[in-house]
Formats: sequence, structure tokens, C-alpha cells
Amino acid sequence: MQKAEEERIAAQTAEAKRKAKEIATPATALPVEMKAETVSAVPQKKTTFKAPVIGGIAVAAVVVFVLAGFAIKALLNNATSAATEAPSVSNPATEAAVIEAPAATEVPVSESIEVTLWYSYDSGTADEVALVVLLDQAAMDLPGIKISALQIPYGEINDRYASEVAAGNGPDIVLNNPSFISNYARDGLIADITDLAAGRLDGYSQLGIDGMSLDGRLYGIPESFAGVGLWYDRARLPTPPANTDELMAMISEGVPIGLGYDCYSIYGFYNAFGGTIFDADWNVIADQTGVVDTFYYLNELYQISKNNGIPVNNNFDVSLLTDGQVAAVVNGSWAISAYRDALGDNVAVVPLPSGPGGPATPWVDVNGFFINPNSPNQEIGLEVAFYLTNAYSQTVMMEQATHVPVRNDIAITDPILQGFVDAFNMGAITTTQVPEMSKYWSNFCGTDQIFEAGVDASEWVSGATAAANQ
Repeated sequence: MQKAEEERIAAQTAEAKRKAKEIATPATALPVEMKAETVSAVPQKKTTFKAPVIGGIAVAAVVVFVLAGFAIKALLNNATSAATEAPSVSNPATEAAVIEAPAATEVPVSESIEVTLWYSYDSGTADEVALVVLLDQAAMDLPGIKISALQIPYGEINDRYASEVAAGNGPDIVLNNPSFISNYARDGLIADITDLAAGRLDGYSQLGIDGMSLDGRLYGIPESFAGVGLWYDRARLPTPPANTDELMAMISEGVPIGLGYDCYSIYGFYNAFGGTIFDADWNVIADQTGVVDTFYYLNELYQISKNNGIPVNNNFDVSLLTDGQVAAVVNGSWAISAYRDALGDNVAVVPLPSGPGGPATPWVDVNGFFINPNSPNQEIGLEVAFYLTNAYSQTVMMEQATHVPVRNDIAITDPILQGFVDAFNMGAITTTQVPEMSKYWSNFCGTDQIFEAGVDASEWVSGATAAANQ
């Protein structure tokens, strides 16, 4: 994994822990049985990409809930009543959506079917607290399925899952990021759910579906987006740059805008100059497109910024904006709470500036639920995944954990979240889950050769292209 990705994940983990201090577990949560389990570390193998959305802890916890799914009644022989579907979310103009939980029904525990769910949110974070809220509510809404939710440290979940599934074991369901698809789809370690989910994806955005797909097949149910935008302080920069000409003019005039020149942050600018890294067959064609022009432009910005004392290596550091070192900065959706807590209503986010070739198209990572191909309860596991990503559930995750929703049928009243949705809808790229992305990570991340060592952009891109195609 490249340094930029490690820094991005570290920033996300730090932010998750900070948010945890602000949120307490709801007093209305159903009684749950907590069991401590020591998780032995499995040597972590390298992956092509890990999205910055899930943290880990050293000790796992098992949370047992009693659940059943909408279509589960047909799967359970002795279910006494059908589950009530979660209502649609209201859409007031000026206040948060009101979430009404469905009425509870009951089925004797003896009739339940047990499935296991793995996740790796840090203990006590807003993410985990919101997930527990959903599982508590599901226990009332969907009786008939007993879910054992197990918390696995982020640094261990991929390798532990792979080893257990390879041995014929593992959980029924796992909540994770696109690394699961890039590492495991083609090896048969996550189930192809294309047929099981057919006709049931209404309400999910196409971008979210694409982020859970590989080679035209669906491998997960999308839960949330994560990606970058241009954050700015309204008090210092009332109007942010909308295009690359305005960005160049502002930085030339000394306006402190910190872009971040790592290979993840700059990816969206390739399209702005008519560039692309890959063709349709995943051959690298960067030297034949506007990627070279992108680097000429970015190098000019970089040198001007250095001369004007503007930070050029943001490392996803929220303090650059909150402490006033810059008026705008490229950072991810995972920094929402930190920026809002420090800057209040003065903070806002917009898409990366467009260019002569079109809009900037940054990567967006899609997190979601995956099914174990070994599971004897794949259909039931899928029902749980659909429940935990329905309109009610995504509204809870949006309002309590600032997740950027992947559904297009819920009310988004938070302008920051809406800003990210707007930015991603301009043409964000979801190919971080494609194994061929390793060609990019391995060959196009030494950008300091251009910005610091002075290597000509055309020469550098040609060399990286040739190396990637070997």
C-alpha cells in the first residue's frame, strides 16, 4: 500500500476515535449479551487499496440479536407473523428527516436461524454506536434471525476472513470496503450475489452498485460512500475556485489552498485535463492522454505554492484548515465532524475544480456488506444486508455517523453530505475495487520525482506507463 493510502487511513481512524468521545450508546438499546473474545493477529498481506472508513480494536465483542428479514417469512417454516417494512423517510425542507421505526413482531427464539456478521468499526465510535442502534431496531422489526455480530480489528479482518473462508468457515456476512472485492472476488472468497439480488436494487444509486461490482457481477450491497472534495472556510474564502483557471489565479495571488499532491488526491484532476490511466481493457495509456498535461499543471501549482509558503503536503491533516494555515484544502468525507466542530457553519465542501477536459472525477470508495460463499444461509444473510442498508438504516448512519449515503431515495438535509453526493455524482470513479489498480499504485505514486526532483512530466509519465504495462 502506498504512503498516501496509509496516511489517509490513519487520518480516518483518528477522526473515528475523536467522534467516539462525543457519542454515548443510546439508553433505549435492547439488552444485549456481550462476550469477550481474544482475536489472534493474522500476518497481514499487502492489498492494492484500503478505503479509510473502518477502524479496528484489539479485542472483539460478540453482540447477539434476534432478527428476521422481509422475505425471510418464506424461508422460515414456523414463522408466526411477517415483518413490517420500514417506512419511507420524511423530507422536510429545513430540519432533519424523522425516522419512524416499524412496529415490532415476535417469533419464539427457538424458531430463529443464526447468522454471523463481522465488522471492524472501532469500539464506541459513532459508526459502531449507529450500527448497534440499527441492530437493536432490527431485533424488534425482524424477529426470526439470530445475528452474532463480531468486531474484528481493522488490520486483521481481511486476512482473517480470507483464511477462514479458505478453510470452509468464516462469517455469513461481513461489512467492509472495496479491498474485499479487489482481493477476493476473482478467488471465490466472496459470493457472487448478482442473481440473488436481481430486481431488488431500486433506491440504490448506480454509483454505489458499480462500487460493489467487478467484471459485470455484483458482490456486495452498498452502504456508504467515502471520497475527497474541496473543503473551505467561508470566512476566509467566500467563493471557492470552480475550475482550474480560477484555482491557478487564486494560488498565484497567494490564496492559501492546499491541494495535496499525492497519487490518491490528484487522481480526479486527470479527467479535468482529458486524461485517463487505463483503456477499457485495463492497459495503461496514460502517456497517450491528458495525464501529462495534468502533471504540467499540477507542477506549476506546486512550485507557486512552495514559493508563496502554501502547504503542499496536506497528508489529510484537518488542522491545516481548522488552524487557519489554509483557506481551502482537499480532504475526505471522513473529516466532516472535525471540520464542523472547529469551524461550525463556516465550513463547506464543493467538488474539485473542473478543467478544460471536463469535471474532476475523484475516486469514491463504496463500503458495503458481503456474503460468504460457504454460508448455508446466503439468502437470509442478504436479507439482513438489505435491512441494514434500507432507507431507514442509511438515514440513521447518515445522521448519527455522518456516512455519505448511497441511496437516492432518502432526504439529505446536511449540506456537507449533500455537497459530497453532488461532487460524486459529477463523475466519481469507483474502480478502487479493481485488482488492475495495482498497476497505478505501483507506478504512479512517486510524484515527488516531478514536483521535487524536477523530472519532466512527459518523461516521468512515459516511464510509469511503460513499467505498468510490463
